[in-house]
Amino acid sequence: MQKSDSIKELATALAKAQGQLENASKSSTNPHFKSKYADLAEVINTVRPVFAEHGLSVMQCPSFADGIVSVETIVMHSSGEWMASTVSAPVSKQDAQGVGSAITYCRRYSLAAVAGIAQEDDDANSAVGKGPAKQTAVAIKKQPLTPDRFTAALEKVKAGEYEWERLANDWALTEEQRQQLREVVASC
Repeated sequence: MQKSDSIKELATALAKAQGQLENASKSSTNPHFKSKYADLAEVINTVRPVFAEHGLSVMQCPSFADGIVSVETIVMHSSGEWMASTVSAPVSKQDAQGVGSAITYCRRYSLAAVAGIAQEDDDANSAVGKGPAKQTAVAIKKQPLTPDRFTAALEKVKAGEYEWERLANDWALTEEQRQQLREVVASC
C-alpha cells in the first residue's frame, strides 16, 4: 500500500464512513451459476454517497499486461491525504470480454475491501475461467517477477519510490530475490 505522508484526516473520515456503511445488497442474479451477488454498480452505489458525505472519493485505474489485469484503487480525502493499493488477477480468456470481466472483478473486490464491506462473488468464475462459485475465499495467485523487473523494483525501493512491503507481498519472489530484498531493506 502507498499513502500520503499523513493519513490522519483520511483515517478519521474513513472510520466515520465505515460506521455508516452497510454491506452491498445481493440484488443481481447470475443465470450461469444460479447465484445472487452484489455487482460493481451496487458496491459503488453503496459506497459513493457515504464516502462523499465524509469528504472521501475513490479513483480506480485499470491496466493490462502479460495476461494480468491490475487495478490501482486510490482513496482520497478532501484534505489532500490519500492511500492506494493495487490488486491483480490473471485473465483466462485473452479477449476484450475476459479482460473486462477481470477488471470488473478487481474493481469490485478492491472497492469493497477499502470500504470495509462484504459482497458475494459474481464474475470471479468468468474472470478466472472456472465453474459455479462456492462460498469460499478467492485466492489470487501471485505472479513471479523476471530478473530485470525485480532489479528495477529493487532500485525503486532503494530510491524510496516503491515500498518494500508491496514488493514482498504482491509478487511471487524467489528465495534469492527475497534475500536480496532483505539486504536492501537492512541497508536503508
